[in-house]
Amino acid sequence: MQDTFQSIAPRPVPGSSSGAVLWLKTNLFSSPINSIVTLFMLAVVLFAVSQAAGWSITNAVFGADLVACNKARGLGACWGVIAEKGRLILLGLYPQEEQWRPITATSLMLGVVALSCMPNFWNKSLLIMWPAMLAVYFTLMKGGVFGLVAVSTDQWGGLPLTVMLTVISMTLAFPLAIMVALGRRSQMPAIRTLCTLYVELIRGVPLITILFMASFMLPLFMPAGTNIDVLIRVVVGITLFSAAYMAEVVRGGLQALPKGQTEAAATLGMTFWQTQGKIVLPQALTTVVPSLMNTFIGMFKDTSLVTIVSLYDLTGAVGLALNSDADWRPFKMEGLFFIAAIYFAFCFAMSRYSLWVEKRTAVSKSR
Repeated sequence: MQDTFQSIAPRPVPGSSSGAVLWLKTNLFSSPINSIVTLFMLAVVLFAVSQAAGWSITNAVFGADLVACNKARGLGACWGVIAEKGRLILLGLYPQEEQWRPITATSLMLGVVALSCMPNFWNKSLLIMWPAMLAVYFTLMKGGVFGLVAVSTDQWGGLPLTVMLTVISMTLAFPLAIMVALGRRSQMPAIRTLCTLYVELIRGVPLITILFMASFMLPLFMPAGTNIDVLIRVVVGITLFSAAYMAEVVRGGLQALPKGQTEAAATLGMTFWQTQGKIVLPQALTTVVPSLMNTFIGMFKDTSLVTIVSLYDLTGAVGLALNSDADWRPFKMEGLFFIAAIYFAFCFAMSRYSLWVEKRTAVSKSR
């Protein structure tokens, strides 16, 4: 007798193998001990966030009210110090009636830097934009022409000084670093020894020592009556210091390149500079983009050391603005948080651009 087919009852859909719940169960609540640790850390984070929110927002004073700020001391932040001293923090000792000039000049410099980061402008137009931008920048900042009041460099400060030192030092240090890196791999003993001595000498001393030497010791060796502006000396010091570190980064990229690349270029009859410009450097530099950006970010933050030579950049301007005012001096912490946010914004923008460059160069390497 043949059995009659009978279908079985439908089974429930199996649980999802992905999702937030599964991730939490696998990574944070996989065992009783992990669950306890997770709950403890969560409680610590919530407590810290609640305390920070209470100090920075709930109990904070946002107006430039000194009486209210003194009443809130120990309970909330006094962001009114930014409203009261923000102009001095951002622009330093630059004359107040002329402060439109550093604002315009710095905006122009940042605009040209932003355009330089766009592939559409990676052409000969940059050779025109950069000299024109620098000419306008220093004309506005220095003055003395076109009816502008002359302002000495010791009055430059705040964010414009930080941006200018970073951009100019970065622009000068990068090609110098490439030449030094190539020199350290040169077959000529004299060039290789000279580049090695330069790198080892610069890396063996801190930047603050180089700035001190450039600002106070160098004039002692100059002929009588010769005076080099302190800003120029600082730019040269930061450039030489950064180029030494950057040269080692570039040299690492050069060493990572297979020797067959240069041998293939030699078989095609390419000269040394043709090989370096068209074959070696494009590949080597794309390899070390993260390290180069790390050096640029470090250079941006190292500009805070120029306070040692009486140039008040963004960090030095905070002390200049608050240390001399006994009423607002107790709220220096809020000023430091303010410039920390500015530093973070610039560094984060540079790091994101670095990631974009990495992704762009990775496309050409994909198969």
